[in-house]
Amino acid sequence: MYKKEKTENLKNNIKYLIKSRGETQLSLCNASGLTRTTIYNILEGRVVNVQQSTIRKISDFFGVSYKEIETVDFEEKETIESSVSLLGNMNPAAVPIIRESLLIQSLDKRIGELATIHPLTYYFGSACNVIGVLLESEVGGVNEPGDLLIVKKGLSNSNREKLVYDKKTKKLFVVSETYFDADVFCSVGDILEERHNG
Repeated sequence: MYKKEKTENLKNNIKYLIKSRGETQLSLCNASGLTRTTIYNILEGRVVNVQQSTIRKISDFFGVSYKEIETVDFEEKETIESSVSLLGNMNPAAVPIIRESLLIQSLDKRIGELATIHPLTYYFGSACNVIGVLLESEVGGVNEPGDLLIVKKGLSNSNREKLVYDKKTKKLFVVSETYFDADVFCSVGDILEERHNG
């Protein structure tokens, strides 16, 4: 029974690998040095005990482990791997969207409170203390009214661009410096993402 299961796995994997890698039975035979009859017999289930040297030639051609080609379902494995994020299965974070005109009075409020009184958007990434700033005027010639900036609130020493508020002109600016005059500017936070309107 075990041999039959391995042979069935091998057969299914060869069919899947040929299809998913854009190969043909002919290209497999030509590159691996196996005869078409050998490949045909495996795919038709006519061989119960496939020689190790044959399995090795097939697995080498596809660049997969020769142990795995008989025991692992490659189609299932690759489907799972392509649907799993490298960061794990993270849920998107709900982020309150604050209009530019309400931003400064909202900075000292907690995210939980802001989330109950403002509309929400979602941010995919590690998010702690994150807000969305909906621009109502142009910022730095790059961002227009209606653009949404996803910002991690507060001061940081990261090399990300920062959104700052000029206390005199009451306008927002994007700066790349880590240090700026706190008497003139109020730091909103690091810009994580820009979503352009339109």
